Amino acid sequence: MTNLFRSNNNRFLFIELIILFILLPLVLLLPVTVQFKVGGILIGVVYVLVLTVKTKVVSPESLYIFSQRPYWKYVFLRFIILAIVSVVFIYFYMPEKLFIVIKKNFLFWMMLSAFYSVFSVYPQEFLYRSFFFARYKKLIKSPNRFILLNATLFSLAHIGFKNPLVLGITFVGGIVFAITYTKTKSLMFTSIEHALYGAWLFTVGAGEMLAFPMPK
Repeated sequence: MTNLFRSNNNRFLFIELIILFILLPLVLLLPVTVQFKVGGILIGVVYVLVLTVKTKVVSPESLYIFSQRPYWKYVFLRFIILAIVSVVFIYFYMPEKLFIVIKKNFLFWMMLSAFYSVFSVYPQEFLYRSFFFARYKKLIKSPNRFILLNATLFSLAHIGFKNPLVLGITFVGGIVFAITYTKTKSLMFTSIEHALYGAWLFTVGAGEMLAFPMPK
């Protein structure tokens, strides 16, 4: 089994990629019970964890190191653009939602933003950046095409929302996070950027669209 996990057979890797990153997300659209859907996703997660431990495809040190490269200015610039665009959009199309979470329950906003950053963002970035890049990058020689594939599959992971706008947002986000990971090689750095953007959308009033629970 270990030899299979370590397989250099590109056909096996393509099949593995299709099952984990295409078929499993599509399970969310099937007319089956929630237990079946959750069970399928959990099987995929367990497989990835076992694979990671068995093959050390992702080194333990890479899980917490920061990049020393001066990439913060790009993150800050993109965040400013996101902040301006999102505020303008919410103000004109959903003015009653603008900063609604902070207005209703500041403590709830702080706790949920922290929970989201640790228990949602970091696992997503581990799976779609650290694991995905280490396991499948050799399948596609073109860096740009690989980033496009990564972003497409990251967007597909959100297909359960059944919302074209969410798929578009996550596709763009996937491109941004894939580029950041390519430039910095840092899971922590990329996770911070992801958490910053996601938490901001929750803050500005777009949380319900992304399935954030809202205070009553």
